[in-house]
Amino acid sequence: MSTDYDAPRTRPEDEPANESLDAIQAQASAAAQTAVIDAEDLDTAEGIDLPGADLSHEELTVAVIPKQADEFTCGTCFLVRHRSQLARTNAGTSYCTDCEG
Repeated sequence: MSTDYDAPRTRPEDEPANESLDAIQAQASAAAQTAVIDAEDLDTAEGIDLPGADLSHEELTVAVIPKQADEFTCGTCFLVRHRSQLARTNAGTSYCTDCEG
């Protein structure tokens, strides 16, 4: 038996059911009623930095801790690392295991 692959394929769930117009409209209106999010309840102004925003009035407060005796600065990535991450030292420059790997 040959199969016509160009014929439209329909499934039983694709075919319309014998429902009244009122039932179909009720289903459509129920689907249209979704949860409405009140933008006033959200903290929209805080925590969002827009590109090109003027942040000249803001102050950055960060506690800066100086490099400790058991730390070094990698000569490739320039990050301060713990001595356990020291891969090698060449001519006074230290390199971490991430940059050497």
